[in-house]
Amino acid sequence: MQRWRPAYVGLGSNLEDPERQVLGAWARLGALPETCAVVRSPLYRSRPLGPVAQPDFVNAVAGLLTRLEPEALLQALLATEAALGRRRDGPRWGPRRIDLDLLVLGREQRSAGTLTLPHAGIVERNFVLYPLADIAPDLDVPGLGRVSELKARLAPEGLWRIECEQ
Repeated sequence: MQRWRPAYVGLGSNLEDPERQVLGAWARLGALPETCAVVRSPLYRSRPLGPVAQPDFVNAVAGLLTRLEPEALLQALLATEAALGRRRDGPRWGPRRIDLDLLVLGREQRSAGTLTLPHAGIVERNFVLYPLADIAPDLDVPGLGRVSELKARLAPEGLWRIECEQ
C-alpha cells in the first residue's frame, strides 16, 4: 500500500459565480480516491494573466493527503474539472469555470509530458504563493525553497484577500 503524502492544489475560477465554483471544487477534492482534503486557504481575488480580456479570478489553495501517484492524482484533478464543466476549447490563458493545478506532491520533482512538479509557474504567481503561505508557510517546495521566502519575493499587486466568504 502506498504511503500518505501531502499534496497542494491551486483552485481558480472566473466564470459563473467564481467563489461558488472554487468552494464546490474544494468540496469534491475530499471525494477523490485515496485522498483526504485537509485544509483550504482563504479565497483571493486576482487579476487574470495573459492577453485575453476577462473577469478577475477567485483563487485558493487546498492541502491534501493522498496515496495516489502523481499521474493518477493529475488525472483525478482533470476528471474533477470536467465534471464541474471545465471546457478546454477556449484560448490559452482564457476564462475558466474551474482550474485545478497540482502544485506540489511530497518531494516529487519531475518534468515529463503533461506533468511538472513542482508546478512550473509557482514562484512567479502571487495568487498561488499567498494562499499557499496561509496554509503551509514552512513548506519546502522541492528545488525552489520555503513558501514564506518565495512569497516574500512577490508583491501582492493585483491580489486581494476576500474577507467574507459564502
